[in-house]
Amino acid sequence: MTTVPLYKVMNVKASVPMSSVRYLLKAVEEQGLDRQAVLDSLEITQDEIEKSDSFPAYRYGMLYQKIMWLMQDESFGMLSGGKVPNGTFRMMCLCIIHARSLAHALYRCSDFYEICRGPTVKPVLIKKGRFAMVTFAPLNSSEEAIDTLVVTESKEQLRTTLSMWHHFICWLIGRRLNLKAAYFTSERPDDVEYYKTLFQSEVKFNQHANALVFPSSYLDMPIVQTEDSLRGFLKTAPYQLLVMVENDNSLKSQVMAMLGKDFSREMPSAEEVASALNMSVSTLRRRLNDEKTSYQNIKDECRKEAAITYMNVPQLSINDIAALMGFDEPSAFFRSFKKWTGMTPGEYRKSEEYLKFGKAMKRP
Repeated sequence: MTTVPLYKVMNVKASVPMSSVRYLLKAVEEQGLDRQAVLDSLEITQDEIEKSDSFPAYRYGMLYQKIMWLMQDESFGMLSGGKVPNGTFRMMCLCIIHARSLAHALYRCSDFYEICRGPTVKPVLIKKGRFAMVTFAPLNSSEEAIDTLVVTESKEQLRTTLSMWHHFICWLIGRRLNLKAAYFTSERPDDVEYYKTLFQSEVKFNQHANALVFPSSYLDMPIVQTEDSLRGFLKTAPYQLLVMVENDNSLKSQVMAMLGKDFSREMPSAEEVASALNMSVSTLRRRLNDEKTSYQNIKDECRKEAAITYMNVPQLSINDIAALMGFDEPSAFFRSFKKWTGMTPGEYRKSEEYLKFGKAMKRP
C-alpha cells in the first residue's frame, strides 16, 4: 500500500506571514535564550527564515509552543501586561466549561483574570444593541495603564491576541463566530489582506480599542465543550488557536471555517450549512461542484487534518483520538484514517514524519 507523506495530508495552505515567525525569534533573543538552538530543535533553517514569505501554520504552532514552554509564560505573544504561569489557561477553561452560555463564559473569564496571578489586563464583554464586543481593560481602574501597555505592544502581539480569542470562542461554541469587524489601536499595516483573511471580516485600524465585534445573538449560544474534549484541546494547544484559514474567498473555505475543528459531536448537515450561508442546498452543492469538491469531501478533509493534529500528540492514545474525532468505535476510526492517509494509525506513529515531529517537540 502506498502511503501519503505528512505534507500531503496536512493543510499546507494554512500559513502565517514570516514576519510573525521573526517576531517570535526576536522575543527569544530579547529573553536571552539561544535562538539557533530553538531553530535547530525544530529543524528550521535560516534560509527558510530569510527567503520565505510565509511559514506553515502547524510548524508555527510547534515553534510557538516551544518558546512558550522555554519562557514559562502562557501569555507569551499576547496582550497581558505580565507573565502568566503555566497551567493558568487550563484552570480558566475549567472555570468556564460548564457556563450556561457564551455570555456567561466570557463574564467568568473576566472574573478569573481579576484573581489570576500575573496578568494586568482582562477580557471584557460589552453589549450594545444588536452587536457585542470583546475587548480588553486593565485590572485596575486607570485607563492610562491600558493605553501605556498598548502603545508598547507590537502589531503582531495585538493581532495574535485578537486572533487567539476569536478561535477560542469558536471552539467554545463549536462553530465559527462570524465577526462584523476586528478593531486595532495600531496603525494600518502593509499586510492588511492577511488581517482580512485571518478574521474573515472588516478590519479597522487607529481605533480606540482592540476588539472583536460580532452579532449579540451569539451570546445566547451554549458552551458545547466538555471536560473530556478540553483534555484533547489542551494537549494540542496552542495549535488550534493559531491555525489560519486558507487565503481565499472560496465557498469551500467558508464551509471549512463553519465546520471548525471540534469533531467530538455530530457535524452539521448540508441543509444546516446552506441555511447558515443563506442559500439553498442545491445552490450549495452546485457551487461546491464548480470548485471541484463536495460537502462530503470537505467534511473528510477537515476530519483528516484534525486526526493528524491529534495523532502528533504522543500523550493521546489512538482510542482517545477516536473518541475526540466522534467515532463510537476505534475500528471505525482505523478504517477512516487509513482511507485518508494510506496508513493505519499504528503505521503512522511509526512513520518518519511522526518520529521527526515527536523528536522535535521532546528536545529541551
